[in-house]
Amino acid sequence: MSFEVLEQLEAKIQAAVDTIVLLQMEVEELKADKERLTKETNELKKSREKLESKAQQIQQEHAAWQDRIRNLLDKMNNVE
Repeated sequence: MSFEVLEQLEAKIQAAVDTIVLLQMEVEELKADKERLTKETNELKKSREKLESKAQQIQQEHAAWQDRIRNLLDKMNNVE
């Protein structure tokens, strides 16, 4: 093989190595992004569960207050 062919081959190999290194860096960045997003997703799920629980608790309290008010109104109507 001639020297020029070897230089071209070397250049192609170096370009391939550079591309592989860049792709590996991109993979690492994507892994870090995935981990961050997974943590964020888990935190959001926990927050949603807490909010749903709180909403249910508030609905129960609201229903209890409605019952109390109805009972008081019934007592007031019976007094008249």
